[in-house]
Amino acid sequence: MRRKWMLLVAGLVFSILVLPTLVVWGFGHEESRQEILRRQEAIHLEPEPAEPVVAVYLSEEKRIVHVPLERYVRGVVAAEMPVEFALEALKAQAIASRTYIVQRMIQGDFSDVPEGAMVTDTPQHQAYLTEAALKARWGLAYEKNMEKLTKAVAQTRGQVLTYGGKPIYAAFFSTSNGYTENAEEYWQGGGLPYLKSVPSPWDAHSPKFRAQVEVPVDEFLAKLSLDPSVTATADGKPWIEVVAKTAGHRVKEVRVGDERLSGRQVREALGLNSTDFTVEVKGDVLVFTTTGYGHGVGMSQYGADGLAKEGKTAVEILQHYYRGVELADYRQWIKKTDKT
Repeated sequence: MRRKWMLLVAGLVFSILVLPTLVVWGFGHEESRQEILRRQEAIHLEPEPAEPVVAVYLSEEKRIVHVPLERYVRGVVAAEMPVEFALEALKAQAIASRTYIVQRMIQGDFSDVPEGAMVTDTPQHQAYLTEAALKARWGLAYEKNMEKLTKAVAQTRGQVLTYGGKPIYAAFFSTSNGYTENAEEYWQGGGLPYLKSVPSPWDAHSPKFRAQVEVPVDEFLAKLSLDPSVTATADGKPWIEVVAKTAGHRVKEVRVGDERLSGRQVREALGLNSTDFTVEVKGDVLVFTTTGYGHGVGMSQYGADGLAKEGKTAVEILQHYYRGVELADYRQWIKKTDKT
């Protein structure tokens, strides 16, 4: 009798306490599995039947991969812009990155890449990360981050920026100094009407907004192929000084002794963050203080994020940085290639 009573009590305890927990855990586990399946489907970004393929040269692996265009755009956005940025900023980056590769495909000049490729995965063109590289980078956050990026790409699918009915050269960079730069002030040749200097005050929150670097005078002279005699001073004038600025408030010209150098020459020779810099002589060292990061032409990425956080849409962001542009569908210019 006592044994039957104990079994009865045990059965009641199991029914009241243990069984409901197992049922709840089972449903929770099933919901979790469904959530995983939903996310996997959300990040797939299925190619369209007529979607062109981009031949990307992976510089470290020294091989070419063929990627459906929209997945390529997603890999560029992942490499070029922090995934933590606002969705509208990511969408603006997706449109700019898509425009860049579409214009390149239309022009058909791939002479600056290995044979068989259209573009590299480096900032020479656009940075790009494979899905395998993103899994390694993000770990457990991979699916969540890819879902956000996929949304940015899918919601802008097919869209490119045009000026005068043709896709533009959609230049972009990390962080402005408060203004973007006229294209002709940085690159040689004629300017582009849609790449003009505009205010960009939102960039001050960028961790790359200001930096300082010390360069030994001997190193400075060597990297710019200058004779040491340029450091001789006369009439109380400093031997190095900024003498002209651009419309984008960057250094246009630097005087070094009797020599004249462009801000771009100095920036690229020394690897400075931007052409907005000041220089101070401290003994045998030059102290350069830079504002902004990148060439300064086109869309500022940190500026785009600032605009998005103020409630601006991707289109509004793009039309601020690229003057007089309109959106169009790239599929009127290019079709699927034979590569798969």
